[in-house]
Amino acid sequence: MRWIYLAAGIALYAKMLLLPHPAAATADFSAVAAVVQDSGIPNAVSGIIFRNRLYDTIFEVVVFTIAVTGVRFLLANEKPSSKIHQFSDHPSIVLARLGATIASLVSIELAIRGHLSPGGGFAAGVAGGTAIGLVAITSSSEWMQAVYQRWQAAVWEKVSVLVFIGLAVLTLLGLELPSGELGALLSGGVIPLLNILVALKVALGSWAVILIFIRYRGLL
Repeated sequence: MRWIYLAAGIALYAKMLLLPHPAAATADFSAVAAVVQDSGIPNAVSGIIFRNRLYDTIFEVVVFTIAVTGVRFLLANEKPSSKIHQFSDHPSIVLARLGATIASLVSIELAIRGHLSPGGGFAAGVAGGTAIGLVAITSSSEWMQAVYQRWQAAVWEKVSVLVFIGLAVLTLLGLELPSGELGALLSGGVIPLLNILVALKVALGSWAVILIFIRYRGLL
């Protein structure tokens, strides 16, 4: 019986290697061009995330929100670390702060222009979270917590999620902003706003998680 399986496997590989593959009936159809035309932005990836599969993206944002809430819930009853060590040598502080500055500028660029070039809201949020993490490893946890509370970052995080879901639902219902001119900064309808909201949500959520882990686990 195994010889039959072996012969069938050899025949299958011979077919794939030797016989030509029939041309698809839609050989002239470009999925990327169709997405760009439909979304009105050059970045087809952002067009797919915030338009073609916007329903999935809504739940991705919700899942991230649940993950941040879960971290708060799981570590709420634990005892904070008695002593938290930060990088104290001057070269490490300078390099970390320089990296944080670059990461924050990249985050802003990706959030504002992510629909025109490679990038987008999720990448911008990760860059923003990286900047916050670099500052956190060289600053006192009390100062970071004070800044977090002073700017009411937790409130802005929740507001960004609610506004994102509201705009996404309106888009799914067919209520869209004008697409504008392809390649312009104000193009793609609501996609630039969704990019900024996702970037804000991911960056602020990462800030909350970083503060919680440093408080209860120290620097990992």
